[in-house]
Amino acid sequence: MRYGLFLAAFTSSPRGPLGVADRAAAAGYDAVFVYDHLFPPGGPQRPSIEPFTLLAAAAAANPDLGVGVLVTRPGFRPLGMLAKETASLALLTGAKAVLGLGLGDKFGKAEHAVLGLPYPPPDERTIALEETTLALQSLFRGQGWPGGEATGPLPGPLVPAASADVWIGGTSERVVRVAARVANAWNGWGMQIDAFAARAADLAAWAREAGRDPAHVPPTWAGILLVGEDPAALAALEQDRLAAGGSLDIWRGTVDDLRRLQERIVTTGASWMIPLAAGPADRLELIADTLRS
Repeated sequence: MRYGLFLAAFTSSPRGPLGVADRAAAAGYDAVFVYDHLFPPGGPQRPSIEPFTLLAAAAAANPDLGVGVLVTRPGFRPLGMLAKETASLALLTGAKAVLGLGLGDKFGKAEHAVLGLPYPPPDERTIALEETTLALQSLFRGQGWPGGEATGPLPGPLVPAASADVWIGGTSERVVRVAARVANAWNGWGMQIDAFAARAADLAAWAREAGRDPAHVPPTWAGILLVGEDPAALAALEQDRLAAGGSLDIWRGTVDDLRRLQERIVTTGASWMIPLAAGPADRLELIADTLRS
């Protein structure tokens, strides 16, 4: 299993997340990931760094570090431009690039409204999710896309072509079924381990129904982690988070709890574990040391 780290991009200065990317590379993480938001959910007056630009800078500074966008939405960027941006990241990182796609939610709808972009009903967005995945994979192979019900044709080719994995993220049945049919991996964000394991089993079953080998569409886990060295340290971190106005509706535990979580995730067949480290800055290294030990 490989390990990634989320960069916190809700800031007006890229220096912070770029510094975290440097430390992630030094700590042995395989890749860094960034969400694709115009602004923080529910906070249109707050800043957010554009993810492809941020990841390109992180990759240029750390040539052995993979990068990923987790997730963007069909229709948020023109399909051909999305393919070109992702292919450029793949070329920059030596094909170690991931593009995650999601269905979108009420926060996505608000971002589309600010940009004057349509936000179709869920059924239409589900079709666009599947077609966008297939179109990107075709363009990455240097081929065109004939078009579909929700996406127009793209003659291609994308020059130069580049290899990148297309993941689909989300927890609903409709999204996981799309992932099982067409994606290179499925991502479950912030799920409790029992729910994640159950969805991973669903994913494998639905992949078989679609005529695919489940090994070709593995589950990946991501979420916010608050980790303490022991119960007393964890309790202090929880109090600090509450005092700062943060939510405790995240995964919280000791380093021993984290090892048990890791073991459970491994048993699901997951290919990646991608934390967003909460708490003091040194949690980044603590998590890496725990997962690699």
